[in-house]
Amino acid sequence: MRDYKKEYKEYQGTPQQLKRRASRNAARRRLLAQGRVNKGDGKDVDHKDSNPMNNSKGNLHVMSASANRSKK
Repeated sequence: MRDYKKEYKEYQGTPQQLKRRASRNAARRRLLAQGRVNKGDGKDVDHKDSNPMNNSKGNLHVMSASANRSKK
């Protein structure tokens, strides 16, 4: 059985991961404000260079969640 509290404490709750998650959320909010994504649309905001800290305009694009999550 997974220990979610332990996972959060040891990985997801680290300062580096908190910053990366905040940056991914900021990218989504930015495209939401532009009307390029909608809540519940099944789309993900993809970072072309796979760096979630790089939210420049040219690095973000919208793709299906299944395609984004199957990228290597």
